[in-house]
Amino acid sequence: CVQPSVPPVPNYKLSMTIPEWLQAIQTYMKMLQYNHTGTQFFEIRKTRPLSGLMETAKEMTRESLPIKCLEAVILGIYLTNGQPSVERFPISFKTHFSGNYFHHVVLGIYCNGRYGSLGMSRRSDLMDKPLTYRTLSDLIFEFEDSYKKYLHSVKKVKIGLYVPHEPHSFQPIEWKQLVLNVSKMMHTEVRKELEKFARDMRMKILKPSSAHSPMKERSRGKSLSPRRRQASPQRRACRRDKS
Repeated sequence: CVQPSVPPVPNYKLSMTIPEWLQAIQTYMKMLQYNHTGTQFFEIRKTRPLSGLMETAKEMTRESLPIKCLEAVILGIYLTNGQPSVERFPISFKTHFSGNYFHHVVLGIYCNGRYGSLGMSRRSDLMDKPLTYRTLSDLIFEFEDSYKKYLHSVKKVKIGLYVPHEPHSFQPIEWKQLVLNVSKMMHTEVRKELEKFARDMRMKILKPSSAHSPMKERSRGKSLSPRRRQASPQRRACRRDKS
């Protein structure tokens, strides 16, 4: 019987431009293929320290099994480590289609004044985007336009912080430093919030939200409100993996 071929893990060469390197990483992820099986092959706990998630990424390169959106984000971080000019941060989407909610995540990329993304999805235009977008909001609106083609309306966008390039860090990834209820906001308002956040990120003045205890208290207080608590089982029931 013929063994399935294992795609070689891409290696960065000094002759490569950053866009070429990102393209090589994305090509590798596509060769692993999107996981349509309904079984997740790798357990990704978002609260784990970065060092543990990088071990899982190593395992992905060894096993060469199909992956989904969350695994692609972890793998993208692993493969771009050691490229300090490439900043990586998670971008999560919550969308609504035909009475159901769907969740998806990609790895945002910022380099040399341009934004792009790496990722995996069933849809080719909901994963990687070239490193050509001048602003973070341009990138987010591009995803929103892609979603419209599939009649999905984007309800929420969550942006995390830059992921450190230190693979042995015990710090967890900050997945949702900025949460925008985009369906209830004007386009101009969304752009303004995203640009302020992107500027603060570039200046590295943002700290993980867990460091802001008052904010944590506020959000914790909110989540205990009876209305939210009643809604959550229903939300859980209609949560689907749109990635």
